[in-house]
Amino acid sequence: MAERARAYGLSNVAILQFPADGKIFYGTQRSRPAWDPEYAELWEVSWLGNTVVGEHTMAHFCCDFKTKIASFEAEPVVLAEDSVGNIELTSELVDVGEGTKESDYAGKDVKGMIVLASAQPGAVQDLAVGKLGAAGIVSYAQNQKTAWWGEDENLIRWGHLETFSPNKTFAFMVSLKTARGFKERLARGEKIMLQAVVKAGQHAGNYEVVTATIPGADPKLEDEEIAFSCHLDHQRPGANDNASGCVTILEVARTLQKLITEGKLARPSRTIRFIWPPEIEGTVTLLNARPEFAKRIKGVVHMDMVGGGPETKAVFHVTRGPMSLPSFVHDVAWAFADFVNEESYKFAATGEAKYPFVAPEGGKEPLRAEYSTYTMGSDHDVYQDSSFGIPAIYLNDWPDRYIHTNFDTATNIDPTKLKRAAFIGAASGYYLAVAPEGVPIKEVEAGQIIRSSETEHKARQVGGEDAQNLKRAFLETESEIMASLPHSSGSRIAEGEIRFQTILPLKILNEGLGKAQAAKGDGLLVLKRKKEPRGPLAVFGYDYFAEHAKAAGVATPKLLSYEGLWGAGEEYAHEVLNFADGKRNAMEIRDAVSAEYGPVPLEMVVEYLKALEKIAVVEQLK
Repeated sequence: MAERARAYGLSNVAILQFPADGKIFYGTQRSRPAWDPEYAELWEVSWLGNTVVGEHTMAHFCCDFKTKIASFEAEPVVLAEDSVGNIELTSELVDVGEGTKESDYAGKDVKGMIVLASAQPGAVQDLAVGKLGAAGIVSYAQNQKTAWWGEDENLIRWGHLETFSPNKTFAFMVSLKTARGFKERLARGEKIMLQAVVKAGQHAGNYEVVTATIPGADPKLEDEEIAFSCHLDHQRPGANDNASGCVTILEVARTLQKLITEGKLARPSRTIRFIWPPEIEGTVTLLNARPEFAKRIKGVVHMDMVGGGPETKAVFHVTRGPMSLPSFVHDVAWAFADFVNEESYKFAATGEAKYPFVAPEGGKEPLRAEYSTYTMGSDHDVYQDSSFGIPAIYLNDWPDRYIHTNFDTATNIDPTKLKRAAFIGAASGYYLAVAPEGVPIKEVEAGQIIRSSETEHKARQVGGEDAQNLKRAFLETESEIMASLPHSSGSRIAEGEIRFQTILPLKILNEGLGKAQAAKGDGLLVLKRKKEPRGPLAVFGYDYFAEHAKAAGVATPKLLSYEGLWGAGEEYAHEVLNFADGKRNAMEIRDAVSAEYGPVPLEMVVEYLKALEKIAVVEQLK
């Protein structure tokens, strides 16, 4: 990436390095040691025969014929990340079902054996290896659940072991087809002998983050930056997740630099920065280790999976930010995406369009992008965390039936989709980087219509006071989005006019809904997030909350396993912390997250806030 960025004429190209040894913390991210897989193969070996010794039958003579089950060299996805060992082991395979509960092992001796489990290896290792003495793991964990879940039994899922578990081991990932074959044979009483050869280890290393810029032209604004982000780290093949995002922001960089150099585009007032980090942990590390980045960056265009063709069943999303960080930037991105939707549909339906956005090698289907509410799962979470408060446009595919599998290949990437994602991202980023000559009020009002419809739909689902709460939250959020609009001396609409024409009517409507339920008892608690540590509490390969709660003797809060109408525990917890700004009380935080993800009991919110206080993430204001 750095080599290409230099070749395209970008400025300030660098590969930033940050030590990672498992001990250093960057905000909430415990640095993960480098993982070095050199060689790994899994074979099934056949028995030569049995030897009788006394009353016992010893089936220890093997291995006349071998059948290769998995090879890291051929398919890196078959070796679970953070597998460790320098071994050549031959052992029996034992089916332990899911492998995460004591009952899965009832009546089974797995000591020295290789266990076959349906769960991710990291969820199995401490029990199977640490407590019961298993030698290793074979997992057939399935992908995230979608309509196509379990349909293709040849998929091999990317697997993970726990980076910081003391029970170091190895794990191979196999397809559902292979696992079913093993399970059927084992159920018939057949013994299966596997030979595992693994050479892999962990050691102190570095996070590496590639970055480059297109410098801004305005001396007053050149220290402000609009960033393009992706993540550069997943296993091969990893075509859509996330080679697609990485190459697309590289193409955006090339195109913008070329157009600016040729004088076809004016140099933007603000600097445009491009960042290629390891997913989530690289971004947390960068913003903590180099706080000037967090200070300069005013908005982000993040691309994670933007090229899935029809075979992947992908739907393209322009994803908004969380309700805790209202911003106009998402409506800007949607305006460009909606334009591509219209033009691409016109071309698909009639064969003619002024801007079809079709690549010569790509498909001709319409884009049909969705303007979606905030979802978690990539680096946009980090930027929009309350530690940093940087609005991020998130361009992404979901679902994608091949994500994190051996079928996430370049064959399934649509060049037309990449071109359209590049245009939406480039146009949005460039618009944000130029000094505002006007205010995108029409774009925000268009977004407001979509959000209003969503609010009405949700209000019908809950009714009563929760419906009123939803409407109050909508009006408050829209007021804040309007207030986030940029202004300059050259703006056609002055800030005062915007407040009079838009924000004031919203506030009047809000007052007409009546006041929210008065807080009492623990609902009156006011807590504020501390300046350190910075970053989301659940990051990549490490859970800051879980580790620190355990050390402090704090039981797992019920909120973390709560299932709401439109969100789950991790999302509620993320936003509860984001809303803990020292201004809202616990009842107001409860109302805010209830409007975002569905009604939740105040007691759960209070319990979680008190847990955060005990691990010194928030402090109570008297």
